[in-house]
Amino acid sequence: MNTLPIGTIQTMTVLRKIETGYVLQKNTNEVLMHHNETEHELEQGQPVEVFLYLDKKGQTVATTHLPSIRMDTYDWAEVVEVIPNLGAFVNIGIAKEILVSKDELPLFETVWPKTGDMLYVTLGKDRKGRLLAIPATEGVFAREWELAPENVLNTPISGRVYRTSKEGTAVITNEGYRGFIHHTERKREPRLGEWVNGRVIEVKDDGTLNISLRPLKQDSISEDAEAILSHLEEKGGIIPFSDKSDPEDIRSTFQISKAAFKRALGKLMKDGKIEQYDGNTYLK
Repeated sequence: MNTLPIGTIQTMTVLRKIETGYVLQKNTNEVLMHHNETEHELEQGQPVEVFLYLDKKGQTVATTHLPSIRMDTYDWAEVVEVIPNLGAFVNIGIAKEILVSKDELPLFETVWPKTGDMLYVTLGKDRKGRLLAIPATEGVFAREWELAPENVLNTPISGRVYRTSKEGTAVITNEGYRGFIHHTERKREPRLGEWVNGRVIEVKDDGTLNISLRPLKQDSISEDAEAILSHLEEKGGIIPFSDKSDPEDIRSTFQISKAAFKRALGKLMKDGKIEQYDGNTYLK
């Protein structure tokens, strides 16, 4: 019986070469390594450093392709496949893709990662002993992020989403700073693992950042006005909104604040594209 733990790197000895690869040994444990798991011809008795994992048959196998992600060791892994009701598979640098269980992903699949997104993960095991990729928690990132300097205020910034919620989105920036995007500072909720581009609107005393994904006020008026025009056209030229509408109704429909909505309406009326009466807005 093999007692060497999967998800770890072990130094083993080449016991013998067989048709399908090599049999490696450590103490009383023997593990198969297929030919495609090493780039070099190995000799009997040669020590070799390998990573252990389970193949599709549930057997422990070895590879000389040593991933940076191991048990209790975190790194970024690319999402290569997403399966509804199951989870997302990531590439950690070995032949087998590793599952991030749906239990480790957001409740709503609309903010699950997509192929090409990146997740910061370590390795764990399910109840059957199979390897799983486990996303880093807030506590893990808290030990790793850098303190942001004051001079990044009002500058563009980019980062990777590592936590999503209705209240807001947490990101780790390219510089290693921790950022938070309040739900009012985004038009949609970014996906877990998505790369986002924004701007710094506050440097907090604890060295973390508040970030906005919305454009500056002067840039957003035209963008918001275009969104309102598109909505009007979709609704046949009339919408039950005006500058007196409820702020929450405006936000749930247009994902902008009432103030931004009123600024956009003002531009559209000034341009002669809309008119308002009886609590509605009409396309001219």
